[in-house]
Amino acid sequence: MAESPHDLARRLADQAEAVCHHYLSSGRREGRYWLVGDARNTPGRSLYVRLKDSPKAPAGKWTDAATGEHGDLLDVIRESCGLIEFKDVADEARAFLSTPPEPRPRRTPQTPVPHGSPDAARRLFGMSKPIAGTLAALYLRKRGITDLRGTGHLRFHPRCYYRPDELSPTETWPAMIAAVTDLGGKITGAHRTWLDPRRLDKAPLDTPRRAMGDLLGNAVRFGTGGEVMAAGEGIETVLSVRQVLPCMPMLAALSAAHLAAVLFPDTLRRLYILRDDDPAGTSARDSLVERASAAGIEAIVISPRCGDFNEDLRTLGLDALRSRSRMQVSSQDVARFMALTA
Repeated sequence: MAESPHDLARRLADQAEAVCHHYLSSGRREGRYWLVGDARNTPGRSLYVRLKDSPKAPAGKWTDAATGEHGDLLDVIRESCGLIEFKDVADEARAFLSTPPEPRPRRTPQTPVPHGSPDAARRLFGMSKPIAGTLAALYLRKRGITDLRGTGHLRFHPRCYYRPDELSPTETWPAMIAAVTDLGGKITGAHRTWLDPRRLDKAPLDTPRRAMGDLLGNAVRFGTGGEVMAAGEGIETVLSVRQVLPCMPMLAALSAAHLAAVLFPDTLRRLYILRDDDPAGTSARDSLVERASAAGIEAIVISPRCGDFNEDLRTLGLDALRSRSRMQVSSQDVARFMALTA
């Protein structure tokens, strides 16, 4: 018989301190409580988790003094991991409970890193969670992107800092985090897309997308580059084409200027350029074709029917995007990369 939420919460409560160490690692134990900023693992002291049973409340119960929120350790797992469905929360809880306990080393404060630096980008990506079952996956699904194979460089952060300008207070919003890597696979930067959980869309901010770190020549990569790959500007643009060419390695350069300057792996022989239908996209296409030709790389331009390929996917549908891509991709690459969806 399936374990009830009450039983699962009780089992977590029996290991309350270990749960807090794992999911609320920004906090610390003080007496009979674990103190942290909130259930999403923000540093602070306003939320307190009871670590032992008492006449007032059982172990595992928590209250956020700043907001009045309260709950149990299942709620902690849901909020700290950014999960939506209870099944995913229960699966995560059971996975934690089935893992043998390990000695917990004493936490040492992290040394500060320069704001916006590659080190800050690596730290942000490391603090984020895989996107499966999170708001980031729901956001992509709403944009027609459902096949997320090979997207290990995408993650989700439930409370990512956003500051409109130097004179404004810092806000926190859920965000999709993308790792920017060099040709060797080293993370050199990160791209953040802040999200609105109510509308499953980009957050209502002046700049809901921002990048940090060293971007020039680097990109968000999907799949391992070889003799053939595709390159485009935006993450959603590239992932849209990947819905019909799921086995083709691709990269998102994050802007037209960076697409024009993206570096080629030594193994590359044919490059598909996923252009956006605007003046910046046209300029990037021309520059990239010229650079690829000079390097002895065959450059093939794939053009959308609408403004970009995500707009094609959402307005025309998957079959229309597949048909249009089939006409623009060489026949040998159709057989090689489109076989799983043809």
